[in-house]
Amino acid sequence: MAFTLSGEDVCQPTTPSPIPDPYWVAFSSSAASLIGIQLDNNGLPIDSSWLQLLAGNQLFTDNQRFLDPIATAYSGHQFGVWAGQLGDGRAILLGEVAGQELQLKGAGKTHYSRMGDGRAVLRSSIREYLCSEAMQALGIPTTRALSVVGSDLPIRRETLETAAVCARLAPSFIRIGHFEHYSTQQNIVRLKELADMLIHNHYPECVNAESPYLDLFKKISARNAGLVAQWQAVGFCHGVLNSDNISALGLTMDYGPFGFLDYFQIDHICNHSDQGGRYSYHRQPQIMHWNMACLASAMMPLLELQEESDTAMNLLRSALDEFSDVYTQKWQTLFRQKLGFKTIQKEDINLIERLMQLMHDSRVDFTSFFRGLGNILTNESAEKILLRNHFVNRELADQWFSDYLLRLKSEDSINAERKKMMDQANPKFVLRNHLAQRAIELAQRKDFSEVEKLNKILSKPFEEQLEYSEYADPPPPDLRSIEVSCSS
Repeated sequence: MAFTLSGEDVCQPTTPSPIPDPYWVAFSSSAASLIGIQLDNNGLPIDSSWLQLLAGNQLFTDNQRFLDPIATAYSGHQFGVWAGQLGDGRAILLGEVAGQELQLKGAGKTHYSRMGDGRAVLRSSIREYLCSEAMQALGIPTTRALSVVGSDLPIRRETLETAAVCARLAPSFIRIGHFEHYSTQQNIVRLKELADMLIHNHYPECVNAESPYLDLFKKISARNAGLVAQWQAVGFCHGVLNSDNISALGLTMDYGPFGFLDYFQIDHICNHSDQGGRYSYHRQPQIMHWNMACLASAMMPLLELQEESDTAMNLLRSALDEFSDVYTQKWQTLFRQKLGFKTIQKEDINLIERLMQLMHDSRVDFTSFFRGLGNILTNESAEKILLRNHFVNRELADQWFSDYLLRLKSEDSINAERKKMMDQANPKFVLRNHLAQRAIELAQRKDFSEVEKLNKILSKPFEEQLEYSEYADPPPPDLRSIEVSCSS
């Protein structure tokens, strides 16, 4: 449902700024099906006016008209520091289509752009498009990317680049930062309206709860706990887990300096602007928990409408503690699936942790190792397992594989059944940075074929797709150090 709050303290009417001579860079038929866009044989909208609308050049198609586009106000913590008011600096919410909010990212200045130009560049737009759709195919909750529209309009970043507009879809783009914004302003009326809108549109099960706002907090926290567990299981690093980048629906959103792990490093930092490693891979669960604490603080006034302050605080503290339990249970379930375990045994966690340490010490490729693990046969000896060659310390690796084989035999694991289960838990294909970079470099020369091919491959990440096997390979040595910043 569309964002239904109004007023100057909530949002500002914002008309997209046109771009000259727009052209299609990418279009997701999968995302288009969510809002009923009819496509031609080339996978593009039959109604050609969608190009102009998704470029930000007009507010209507043959069957759709958006009367009141807006940019919303929110606040937040950035890198652990209160940043005050932020808001949609380069995102404009056009309205609702078939239960999905349609937002243009990069369509020009808004009231909240501050010193920015409100534009996005081709490079970052392609990255968001590819990763949004790849995450959807992995089964991870995410905002969707409907399209990327390009233009030769020059945009200054570290270098001179060209403009692009990424059209995004989500049931709602409400963030933790929206709650923080009204709470910090001590605007309880707005805070209550926001929570009520969220309950009515997205959490109707909270209506009849003994404490609806406490129940709302628990459900938002649980969704985000499960989300970050899914990230860890596929080796996804978000890069900028500021509170204003956290969805109230538990969706992955705001794709910037993200990255999938290649050669495993438990403390990998995917954002070279993150010099302290606040958002490194192993800290993501802790930081998401911290963001839920920010939400709890922001929602405190709502609980105080029904409870004494001390009681409200204790209720929220207790609810916040549930995050760790939800995360731990989900993480353990996912990693047991990655290892092919059907049962729960007490030594499993130790086995997983030992493996992660061995992978860290030898910088083993995360995705291809877990995918290859499904090919092991229970009657093999540890010394014959080819995956052992990825480890520097063969003695420790052999001991781990021996213990792993014993664990499989303890539940009478059947090789073919286990491989089928593991292949659905361990993707063969993820959006590696060097693959995205290759597609971007071609796109900057007006060749969008690699963007289309990557999207096609990543739409079926668990399938073998033998004709594209090279896309599952780790990056070559000269491409291992691709760095991504917040401007990406």
